[in-house]
Amino acid sequence: MIFAALAPRTATAPSSATNELDVLAVHEAQADFVWRSLQRLGIRPADLEDVFQEVFVVVHKRLHTFDGSSALTTWLFGVCLRVAAAHRRRAWFRREVPTDNVAATFEAPTGESPDAALEARRARAALDRVLDEMDLDKRAVFVMFELDELPSEEIAAILGVPVGTVWSRLSAARKQFQKIVARHKARGGSLE
Repeated sequence: MIFAALAPRTATAPSSATNELDVLAVHEAQADFVWRSLQRLGIRPADLEDVFQEVFVVVHKRLHTFDGSSALTTWLFGVCLRVAAAHRRRAWFRREVPTDNVAATFEAPTGESPDAALEARRARAALDRVLDEMDLDKRAVFVMFELDELPSEEIAAILGVPVGTVWSRLSAARKQFQKIVARHKARGGSLE
């Protein structure tokens, strides 16, 4: 396993807050959560594996700082947020223009017409462009609530904030989303 090299080599006395957590245990229990969080934060599919690994490198280095005062998922989401923000700040990320798999571009899902598939891809690309311009913290709440349809209580637990804070962040995210959509429409009449 790729994370075996990251495991501590010497046994240390565990603190009661971490309950003998190590990077392997965190990976086993929370890999799916980290992967979904990175997707919500706008990490492109081509970069997900690398950023996912970066998160667990940080977890390995900083797990000793987890004091148990919040849920492990809250702490992990904070790590994901900071790693995703650093990834987006990199200059190569802004200049790189990824190309899709050509074969996948021409394949329509079964039961869907090519026109409908094309329209769905265009709509998804337009949504991705708008989401990419949003602040990461607002984007995360917006995606969790509007796209993933998570209840506000679950979002609050993930973020480690009160439910009221989730609602205020969601309100701000919706305003930012509408502002970006309006700006795109003003420039070219559409999001495409």
